[in-house]
Amino acid sequence: MIQKTSLLKGLILLVFVALTVNTSSFAQQDPQYTQYMYNTMSVNPAYAGQREVLSVTGLHRTQWVGIDGAPQTQTLGIHAPLRNDRIGLGLSIVNDALGPVNEYYIDANFSYTIPVSDNNTKLSFGLKAGLHSLTSDWSEGVIQQLGDPTFADNLSVFSPTIGAGLYLHNRKWYVGLSAPNFLRTEHFDDNQVSIAKERMNYYLIAGYVFDLSAKTKFKPAALVKAIAGAPIIADVSANFLFNDKFTLGVAWRWDDSVSGLAGFQVTDGLYIGYSYDATTTNLNNYNSGSHEIMLRFELQKVGRILSPRFF
Repeated sequence: MIQKTSLLKGLILLVFVALTVNTSSFAQQDPQYTQYMYNTMSVNPAYAGQREVLSVTGLHRTQWVGIDGAPQTQTLGIHAPLRNDRIGLGLSIVNDALGPVNEYYIDANFSYTIPVSDNNTKLSFGLKAGLHSLTSDWSEGVIQQLGDPTFADNLSVFSPTIGAGLYLHNRKWYVGLSAPNFLRTEHFDDNQVSIAKERMNYYLIAGYVFDLSAKTKFKPAALVKAIAGAPIIADVSANFLFNDKFTLGVAWRWDDSVSGLAGFQVTDGLYIGYSYDATTTNLNNYNSGSHEIMLRFELQKVGRILSPRFF
C-alpha cells in the first residue's frame, strides 16, 4: 500500500511538472487565492492605496495537503495613498512553489483615482511593473526523465512583467478588470526546447455590501479568471460580517472546490483570516484539502477618522 501511494504521488507530481514546464501549448496561470477579496492588489494594481491607510497583507496558502510537491504560495503586499489621496503606491511579492519549480514575482504598483459621481463613486486606474523569476531543481522529488534534455539541467529564467487594471468602487460595492502581465514571453533551453511560457491572465472581480441589520452585513464577492489555453476559473463567495468584527462565510470554485472562510478584526489595525478548501474533483481521494491564512496590519493616521472599509 505504501509503495502504491508513493507511486501515485510521484505520478501526480510528474503530471504537475509536465503541465508547468514541458508542454509547448501550456498557458501559465497565476497563483489562486480563496481570500482574494482581502488580497485585491495581488490581482489588480488599481487597488493600491484604496484602503486609505498604510496596509500590509501577508498570506500563506498550502494546497492539496498530503500530495508531495503540491502548490504552496506566499504573498506580501504593502500599499498606501499619497498625501493628495488620488495617487496610491504599492509593492507586491509572491513566491509560488509547485514540486521542483519555484516562481517569484516582485512588482511595483501605481494607481490614480478620480471621482465619477456625487455618491462618492470613484474610478481608479492602475499600472504595475516588475520581475518574474522561474527556477527549478530536478533533484527534488521522484522525477526520472533519463534522455529528456528538458530535465537535464536546472532552470533559471527571468522576464519582466507589465500589467494594468481598472477599479470602479464606492463604500458599498466594487467591480474591477485587470491583466497583471501584458507580456507574452517564451523561455528556451540550450536545445531550443520551449520550457516555459507566460500568457496573459485576465481578472474580473466584483463585490457588494448589504446591510441586513444594524449589526449584520452580507458581503457577496466573485472572481473570474481567464487565460488562453486553460479553463476559466470562477469563484463565488458569501461572507457575513457581525458587529464589524467577526466574518464567517462559504465559497465555491467552479469544478474545483468548496470552501469555508472565517476572519476576526482583532484591533482596528489587525485582521486575521483563514480559509479551508475541500476538493470536489477526483483529486479529493488523494489530499485532505487546502489551507490559507492571512494577516492584515494597517497603520492609521493619528487624528484622522476613517469610515469603515468592508473590502
